[in-house]
Amino acid sequence: MKKITTRTQIKVPFYDLDPMNIVWHGNYVKYIEEARCDFFEKLNYNYTSMYNDGVMYPIAKMDLKFIKSAKFGDNLVVECILKELEPAIVIKYNIYSGGEKILSASTMQMAVDAKTGATLYQAPEKLVKAIEEYDE
Repeated sequence: MKKITTRTQIKVPFYDLDPMNIVWHGNYVKYIEEARCDFFEKLNYNYTSMYNDGVMYPIAKMDLKFIKSAKFGDNLVVECILKELEPAIVIKYNIYSGGEKILSASTMQMAVDAKTGATLYQAPEKLVKAIEEYDE
């Protein structure tokens, strides 16, 4: 399987801060979700395409390691690295602020049949092809 890395930029908005004036920990999940959606958009095979092909990819596992807090106005770079495709999509994330890593994370998504909910153990053909054809 081809290894793919993408980067997504996010500017920290004021409403993502907690009372300590740092990004509330739950918002990092939103940032990696935004980056993962951007990852699939860059492949030209997004969640809508998957669903139209009868496949959904719910999150089965998520791990986060907080290193340092982001603050209002920080320009974050969220790096997505495709690690596995079958039997599940595993993506590793690194979030950087000013070039310094502030968070590392990973997600595992299992493919399920959109109609029956049954677990699928192979990626859709169109997703495999999109990965093979992706040019950074």
